[in-house]
Amino acid sequence: MSLSTWFPSLSDNDIQQAITLITESYSGRATIEQQKEYQWNLFEVQKRFAAWGLVAPLLDHPDANVQFFGAHTAQVKIVRDWDSFPKDHAVELKDMLLDLTGKAIISGKSRVIIRKLYVTLVQLAFKLHPTRPSQWPEWVLATIAYFSGRGVSSEQILDFLAIIPEEVRTADFLNATKMVINESLHEAIPTVTQAITTSITNPNVSTSELTVALKCLEKWIVWKLPADYLTPFLPILISLLSFEPSFIPASDVLQEVMTSSSLSDGSGSKVLTEPLLDYFCRHGQAIYEQTIAHGFVDDTAHSFCKLLCALGDHSAMYFASHLSDPQVQAFVRLMLGFTGLPGWFGIDEDESDTCMQFWYLLQESLWAVDYSTTDGADGGWERSEGDVEGKNWEVAAEIYKEVVEVLRRKITWPKREDLSTWTKDQVQKFEGYRRDVGDILINAYYVLKERMLERQVYLLSQTLETVPPVNGWEDIEALLFCIMSVQEVVPIDRKEGRESLRQLFGPTILGKLPSTGTDRVRRTAIQLIGEYSSWFTAQATSALVMDVITYVASGLNEGPLAFRAATAFKDLCDANRTTLAQHIAMFGNLYADMGRIPESEKGKVIQSIASVIQALPPQEAVQPVEAVVSPIVTKLAQAITSASQLPEDARNLCLQELQALTGCARGLTSSSDPLLSFSEDAEEVQMRIMEQARQDPRVVKLRDDMFVALSQAMQLWSTDMELADAFSDLFKAITCIPVDATLISLSPGPLLELVVAAVRRQLHSVWLSLAGMLIGQLDPPSFTTLSMGPTPEAENLVLSALPALLDPCFAFLNSAQAMENVRFFYLSDAYWVF
Repeated sequence: MSLSTWFPSLSDNDIQQAITLITESYSGRATIEQQKEYQWNLFEVQKRFAAWGLVAPLLDHPDANVQFFGAHTAQVKIVRDWDSFPKDHAVELKDMLLDLTGKAIISGKSRVIIRKLYVTLVQLAFKLHPTRPSQWPEWVLATIAYFSGRGVSSEQILDFLAIIPEEVRTADFLNATKMVINESLHEAIPTVTQAITTSITNPNVSTSELTVALKCLEKWIVWKLPADYLTPFLPILISLLSFEPSFIPASDVLQEVMTSSSLSDGSGSKVLTEPLLDYFCRHGQAIYEQTIAHGFVDDTAHSFCKLLCALGDHSAMYFASHLSDPQVQAFVRLMLGFTGLPGWFGIDEDESDTCMQFWYLLQESLWAVDYSTTDGADGGWERSEGDVEGKNWEVAAEIYKEVVEVLRRKITWPKREDLSTWTKDQVQKFEGYRRDVGDILINAYYVLKERMLERQVYLLSQTLETVPPVNGWEDIEALLFCIMSVQEVVPIDRKEGRESLRQLFGPTILGKLPSTGTDRVRRTAIQLIGEYSSWFTAQATSALVMDVITYVASGLNEGPLAFRAATAFKDLCDANRTTLAQHIAMFGNLYADMGRIPESEKGKVIQSIASVIQALPPQEAVQPVEAVVSPIVTKLAQAITSASQLPEDARNLCLQELQALTGCARGLTSSSDPLLSFSEDAEEVQMRIMEQARQDPRVVKLRDDMFVALSQAMQLWSTDMELADAFSDLFKAITCIPVDATLISLSPGPLLELVVAAVRRQLHSVWLSLAGMLIGQLDPPSFTTLSMGPTPEAENLVLSALPALLDPCFAFLNSAQAMENVRFFYLSDAYWVF
């Protein structure tokens, strides 16, 4: 049967209507609504079986947009509407598309349209080749033969071959189909690789054909070209790096070899690592110096840097075991050069961050490499003699010393006048780069240990011989950032780094840093102190921690520093509460100055002060607790009183004081875990001491005033969801099991009654969840004896509360809109209460 008997034949009028839709859609004259209408109409046209009849006429049209739509229609029909195609005519369709593609190539249609036709042919092959018997056997080879017979150039054939693995890799095949398709590609590998080899070894090949051939090879490598076929290309590719027109495409292919091929696991040192090292030694320094001379990274230097990093990531283990080799050291110098490119990352250059991964992998490899072996002539491992390990670690230490120096220079902020010209995005990008550098500094610390701290502290002391420093505070800030970045790996209970840190936090360095103003160095110093907060717990005296707490506290009342200062203050107080409790008077002075601290940070500061008070014996803590909590309760009462005259101001004041009271309650909670207490007698003694302190008339009155204020506030604002969350946080912080009781802990029973009243006013999951928690505390677990169950009073309280809690839930579920609007959290929290 000829094509004309089954292939849809459209009238000239139908074809012209479709062409008009396409040209109007791409004309740029249409409004958004018209554009949508055109696209919808074209979509409807493509859905019909008759759309097959548009392919050939549209491809013959002189307008490139119309031609593209014709090619696209063929692809859409194959991918989306294949089930409706008459399979008896599939081979005829293949022949037609091959003919149309051949004509398009020969007539010189644009590359975009030809590539669309290539994709269409590949998609058709996915349908025809896996059939049994195959309707398109050896489809890759058959297509190559067809195009060659039509006089298609090698460049065009290679372009087609490049599309095949890309489409295979992204296609969603069933396993059986995937195996058949991959097998067809394996059968074509000898022909494909021969075609690529012919082009890339031809001395007279055009630049465009060479680029296409290398791109084709790159795509087949990503598809996992077998090593036997890949290895012969390596010397050719490395030789192409020496010629400027082929450098970038050859570099791209080699990068794929090292990241996506069968050699990507670090193998191939003889055929890949060592030849590339030789290339870098011969040509790398010239490319780097040319980049510095130009003052910017051009496309060649950018590709060179990517190739350099790809080899570093691929062969890190090789470099770790050959650090003393001159070629390896030359490679490392190049990596250092590109890591430390002049200028600021994100503003003057965007390449230096690509080198980061290498320094991480090199350090990891230094730990993993077997220094008792060396690379044998056959590519395996053989025993060697000599102190290889000691020599390599000496070299590694020198390398990472330089890494730290380079990175510290790269993270140094510019002067204020230069920084003012940066955009917000540039600042954020540079901050992200600094965080990445911080991770690499940890790798450097693993190699250098205390020597890294000693060097940074020494440089700090030298630079601070004149205050302010001659070159400004930027260099000081960078040094502090380096020390801060390695905090997590600095041991707090060993001698390592102890003297350096004592000097850092002493008068010769910290004492010379600015304690006023908002310079960035002050912000970093405060953050550094917070990071090392746990280190001070291991010190013999309290002098250092008192110095740093004073320094941090000086930033609490300055807006730009308040957040970091409050965070560092909290970390210091949490970690050193026992030591700081000996100086509780100082915290009284700080609390008296609370009015100058931003409202957003007051809760955090109050929690910090309360955590120090918690370390005092309970009886000694009564007066400080009263001093902290009484003003909060007083302000809460003021908010209640003023609610009728200034409702918004009163609401905001209530929210602030609830958050402050929550911070206080959390800070007074012990940091120890009752599950880790192994002495029942000691625990009972502590509970008796706390209970005696709780009976002090001052804290009894304080708790009574708190409860009255909370009860009145709940009546006013329990339906405000933001305040409801604040009440919930406070109730969770201020109630606890008996073993964790504090001076201001409230009984869960009365608070449950307040929650029940809130549920009556408005049902919300916050109150149901809170009620469930409070009911659980009425029957607290015992960690030392068998539980005897809840008291009769607690049982009666819960029995009276349950109807008030569950009736609103049932009423909600029975409402007309319940099944439409019911939220899962209502059901789950009601179940928890029940």
